[in-house]
Amino acid sequence: MAGVFTALRPRRKKSSFSSPSSSLSSSFFQSSPNTYASSGVLFLLTLLSLSLAAFAFTLQRRSGLPDLRCPGGRVLSSPDPEGILGRSRKLSFPYFRDWKIKFGSSDLLPKICITTSTSAGLEQTLPWIFYHKVIGITTFFMFVEGKAASPHVSKVLESIPGVTVIYRTKELEEEQAKSRIWNESWMGPLLYKPCNYELFVKQTLNMEMAIVMAREAGMDWIFHLDTDELIHPAGSGAFSVQQLLSSVPAEVDTVVFSNYESIVERDDIKDPFSEVSLFKKNRDHIADEAYYKHYHEACPGTTSYFFLTYVNGKSAARIQDHLRPNGAHRWSNYIKPLTEVQFHEAVVLHYTYSKFSDLTSRHARCGCKPTKEDVKRCFFLEFDRDAFIIASTATEEEMRYWYNKHVVWKDEETNHKLLKAGIFTRIYSPMVIIEHLRESGVFSSVIAEAWAKKNNASRHGGFWGTYSRKFGSHLMTSGKFINQGELKTRRKVAPESAPMEHADF
Repeated sequence: MAGVFTALRPRRKKSSFSSPSSSLSSSFFQSSPNTYASSGVLFLLTLLSLSLAAFAFTLQRRSGLPDLRCPGGRVLSSPDPEGILGRSRKLSFPYFRDWKIKFGSSDLLPKICITTSTSAGLEQTLPWIFYHKVIGITTFFMFVEGKAASPHVSKVLESIPGVTVIYRTKELEEEQAKSRIWNESWMGPLLYKPCNYELFVKQTLNMEMAIVMAREAGMDWIFHLDTDELIHPAGSGAFSVQQLLSSVPAEVDTVVFSNYESIVERDDIKDPFSEVSLFKKNRDHIADEAYYKHYHEACPGTTSYFFLTYVNGKSAARIQDHLRPNGAHRWSNYIKPLTEVQFHEAVVLHYTYSKFSDLTSRHARCGCKPTKEDVKRCFFLEFDRDAFIIASTATEEEMRYWYNKHVVWKDEETNHKLLKAGIFTRIYSPMVIIEHLRESGVFSSVIAEAWAKKNNASRHGGFWGTYSRKFGSHLMTSGKFINQGELKTRRKVAPESAPMEHADF
């Protein structure tokens, strides 16, 4: 049992590892007499040469071997979502031809769900859903708006087993208006503000509802993830989130997954999940000596940290009585403190600003004025503020220049240096899994089957008829009802004394 919990560790605890091969070779040469050292080296070199020759001969005999430096051996460049999701003309991963795709089975334990609030299209949501199915997520509660709520997208999402689609309707807003969250001091500083603050409040209200839905579905654990984030269950032999969470002691309530941030190496990325393999490690996973030695090289164009966006990770919570969201990154409980641990290897991969269009479309997401002062009331983070101003005031050429200067890492020498220092890391697993899903025709088949079926049910599918009473009783367990009229007349500025439980979002 000693090895079961080695993936868990207290927050900020550091571990160091030494190379077994280096220590082995060192002890060999130190213990061998000088008379035998040279002959031993000659024997090893001869053996190595023969091995390389045999390996080269094998490669010549095989065809279609992928470039190991970049799994897939090709770059997706089609801006058309069907081109990104559709079947490729050739298999890029011959080693995976016999791989059987096993999506999360409902009879496996623990049962894990993800809730998300999204406006993304199928080119992003389908790879996101099926990747997480492969690693053991069985259930998805998707609160959709914008493009994600359009008929041609929502029809497909609704057809996927395990996916529940919730639309932002008047009924939803009426239910959420009854939530006790509106009266909680920990949410006070976020209320009645536009843009990112408004989104953060919506996410929190949606998470609260997802907890109720998760309990009704018999879930054991719940994540809140955005559709530009992938769980990377490193540290589990089966590459399984279920295996990771099954090893967590019963007394633990939440588990933190540190986040790694994507690094784009060119400015024409179309499909981040399939084209991005370089990531900045979280500060929790970088040795202090390496971090401070390479700080200025790793932080160009930023003021204090080399992550563009959030740094505090995401967490999974065990479903339990009185569970509540604590912002979009953490969970809490109304009546007791939660016991929290952190995984040492498993992380959340955040693909942020990984496409140039993520910058150019930024100005359309908010009605704030593109000034230094006004953006402070719209965005939490300084980089988001700067990006909004550039997207709102610059030409496309100027935006391209800014994007390459602040987001793109083109200097291969610097990238290699930071990789060697342990500041950056290469992660290929999501690329391989998603590419194999694409090669197997999973995405194109889901789309085709969804449109082939007759849509007999309404878009809302009687959802509120099933859940509204349960939500109503859960959301007003304390405090008073708040109706839509009261929402418009309540104080517009939150009390300055309201505490903030997490400053970095």
